[in-house]
Amino acid sequence: MGSYIFSVICVLHSLFAITCGSLIMFYLKETYVFGLGVETARRLSGSTPHDELLLQISNSFAGLLLFVVGFLLLMVASVKDMEFQWFFAKGCILLHVSMAVWRIAFERKLEDLAWDWPRQVIGDFLLALSWVFFLVKTWRDKYD
Repeated sequence: MGSYIFSVICVLHSLFAITCGSLIMFYLKETYVFGLGVETARRLSGSTPHDELLLQISNSFAGLLLFVVGFLLLMVASVKDMEFQWFFAKGCILLHVSMAVWRIAFERKLEDLAWDWPRQVIGDFLLALSWVFFLVKTWRDKYD
C-alpha cells in the first residue's frame, strides 16, 4: 500500500513541477501578470534591455530546472524499495520546509513580493504535508 501512495504523490508532485517549469520557461510574463499583477510583473521584468535579458535567461534556467525535477520525480515514482521511499520522503519534507523558511526569512523583505510570500509558504507546507502523510501511513501499516 505504501508503494502505491508513494507513486501517486511522486506523480502529482511531478505534474505540478513540470507544469510550473513549462509556464516559467515559455509564459513567464503571463504567469507573472496572472500571479502578481500587471504593475509587479512590470517591475520584476527589469528596467533596461540588458536586465530584461539576464532575468529572462535566469528564469528560463529556473523553469528548466523545475521541469527536470518533475521528470526525476516521475522516475523515482517507480522505485519499490521502502527504505529509499522513507529516505526520499524525509528529504522532500526537509526541502519544502527549507523553502518555506527561505520565503519567511528573505522573500518577505522584498517589496514587490511582500504580499505574496504567505500564500507560497502555505503551499510549501502543504507539499511537505503530503510527504508527512505518506510517512505516517507507511509507519502505521508497518507497525499495525
